[in-house]
Amino acid sequence: MPDQPETTPPVMSPGPRRRGIYLLPNLFTTGVLFGGFFAIVQAMNGRYEVAAVAIYIAMVLDGLDGRVARWTHTQSEFGAQYDSLADMVAFGAAPALVVYEWAMRDMGKLGWIAAFVYCAGTALRLARFNANIDVVDKRYFQGLPCPAAAAVVAGFVWVVSDFGVTLGDALRAFAWILTVFAGITMVSNMPFYSFKDINPKKRVPFYGVLALVLGIAVVAWRPSVVLFLMALAFAISGYVLWALGTRVRLKPE
Repeated sequence: MPDQPETTPPVMSPGPRRRGIYLLPNLFTTGVLFGGFFAIVQAMNGRYEVAAVAIYIAMVLDGLDGRVARWTHTQSEFGAQYDSLADMVAFGAAPALVVYEWAMRDMGKLGWIAAFVYCAGTALRLARFNANIDVVDKRYFQGLPCPAAAAVVAGFVWVVSDFGVTLGDALRAFAWILTVFAGITMVSNMPFYSFKDINPKKRVPFYGVLALVLGIAVVAWRPSVVLFLMALAFAISGYVLWALGTRVRLKPE
C-alpha cells in the first residue's frame, strides 16, 4: 500500500471574543458602575469627599475586571461592551458632575461647558480606544486613559475637601482649568506609558519589594494628596514623552 502524503494540520485563528455572559468579571464591572452611580448620588447630597473616594474605588475595580477575565479565560464581547459603558459612567459622567456640583455650579455657562468638555472627552476617548485596540502600540496609550483623568479631577476634589479648605474663586478657577485639561488630554495624541510590558510573575530583587512597601506607606500617610499628585504627574508625563519625541504608532492593517 503506498505511503499517504503527510498533511499539515490547519492553523486555528483565535477568532472573535466568545459570546455569552460570565459572572465573575462582570461582577467587578458592575462594581465600577455602582461606584460611579454612588459618586453621583453623593455629589447631589453635597458629600463630595465621599463621592471622590467612590470614584477611586471604581478605579481599583476597573483594574481588576479585565485581569480577572484573562486569568479565568472568561473574556467575552459582552464584557468588553459592558466595561466601556461602566467606564463612561464612573470616569466620565461621575467626575464631571462631582466637580460641577462642587466648584462650578456658580460659574454659569462656563461651569457646565467645562464639565461637558470632560464628559465628551471621556466618550471620545473610549470610542477611539475600542476602535484602535488592535492597531495601537501596546506600550503606550493614545491620550490620557479615562480612569487617570478621573483620578486627576476627583483627586483635586478629595484633597481640598480632606484639608477643609474654603472653596474660593482661585480654587474654582483651578478646578475649571484642571477639568478642561483632563478632557482635552484624553482626546489628544499624547503618548502615555501603559505599563503593560511589566510582568508581575517575573522575579524582582529584594529592593523592589522594599520599594513597594515604602510606596504603600507613603500612600497611607495621606492618600488624598499622594494619589492626586501621582495622577497629576502621570497626566503631565504624556506631554513630557511627546516633547522627547515619543509618538504612538499605529500598526499597519
